[in-house]
Amino acid sequence: MYPIDSDLIKNKRKDLRSRAMWVGVGSNVFFLGLTSLLTDISSEMVTATLPLYLLLTLRLAPLQFGLIDGINQGASILVRVASGLIADRWRRTKEVATAGYAFSAVCRIGLLLVGRNWLALSGVVLLDRIGKGIRTGPRDAMIAGSVPSERLATAFGVHRAMDTAGAMLGPLVATGLLALTPGAYDVVFIVSLCFAIVGVAVIGLLVQSPAPASDAPAVDSPPVSSQIIGQLLARPNFRALVLISSALALTTLSDNFIFLVLQRKLSLSLNLFPLLYVGVALIYMVLAIPMGRLADRWGRRYVFLAGYGLLAVVYSLLLLPGLPQSLSFGILLLQGLYYAATDGVLAALASAVLPEQWRTTGLAIMSTGIGLARLLASFGYGALWTYIGPNQALSIFLIGLSITVLLAWVFLNRVERNADGTGH
Repeated sequence: MYPIDSDLIKNKRKDLRSRAMWVGVGSNVFFLGLTSLLTDISSEMVTATLPLYLLLTLRLAPLQFGLIDGINQGASILVRVASGLIADRWRRTKEVATAGYAFSAVCRIGLLLVGRNWLALSGVVLLDRIGKGIRTGPRDAMIAGSVPSERLATAFGVHRAMDTAGAMLGPLVATGLLALTPGAYDVVFIVSLCFAIVGVAVIGLLVQSPAPASDAPAVDSPPVSSQIIGQLLARPNFRALVLISSALALTTLSDNFIFLVLQRKLSLSLNLFPLLYVGVALIYMVLAIPMGRLADRWGRRYVFLAGYGLLAVVYSLLLLPGLPQSLSFGILLLQGLYYAATDGVLAALASAVLPEQWRTTGLAIMSTGIGLARLLASFGYGALWTYIGPNQALSIFLIGLSITVLLAWVFLNRVERNADGTGH
């Protein structure tokens, strides 16, 4: 065997980091985005094929699917705050995030073992989402700690664009594999595992832990966990963000349900169903960075609430009788715009009002509220679909979303005006 040249490896890493600077927010954000890109290819390969597999192959009722979709949307709430506290207390954001990515990668093996047992499959989905819950807060805190405050929304936009590139490629890879090997879901799961492993390697080898702020508390004397949670929620701006984001999530349908409604109305070929995810992901990827820059320049609250206004338009279009097929492209465009205007921008809004030393915990608290609300939303919509029909259920969600957006407008005006470092 040839000896390993450590200097060569270091130089390669430096070269990779210097090339990553093209995004304008530093190499850390780039490599965190690359990790998310690879992980999302892995996860979306499974997600894009799961609805039809569960509803058409396993013949689950919408209520049962709503339960699994709710787990997929919100099960990460079980660990998010705990992982945030651990990462903040011991200054181990990178280590905790890496553990979360590794945990989800291991769950891909579980998909190969459970077969067609939908209850066992629900358990694997639960464990996979726990891995997501472990990594999300620390990862977002690392992004926020790697850029100055005035570029927060841009940095999150860069990350979300790369993350969404993975969400776009995942369904394409899955569609190609199933076209070559019809019905061979095991092949999809094996390739998904390979992408997840490479993603873990990227964060482990190339991402650096951001340097703590000079005013960060000493590691050997951390405050009590419950006190920190209470202190963060006692901050009016942050508490308002948690309540607003959770209320909006409670009236937000997952892509799975939106695409199922669209497929029913258009009688879309089942072979084309995964491409709906690709369309939304492509639009999100292209617009995430421009939306982040727009939010940093003109005001994050305006862009964020406009995104939810677009989601309300999506609901309205889906309620049209005899939906023209041409409008399906408009629905995908609006859905992608909604994600570009809300996901990273909300993380930037929260990062700006949280103290640096407890940012991971704060982001985890907010995402926990969102995850719980999404779980309830998916289960609630599945139940309403089962008992009163998809259109009536969608009408209820549209009314709830419209009212929530109007209320959020009043409270967010005050939040961003008082946020440190925004000035909007």
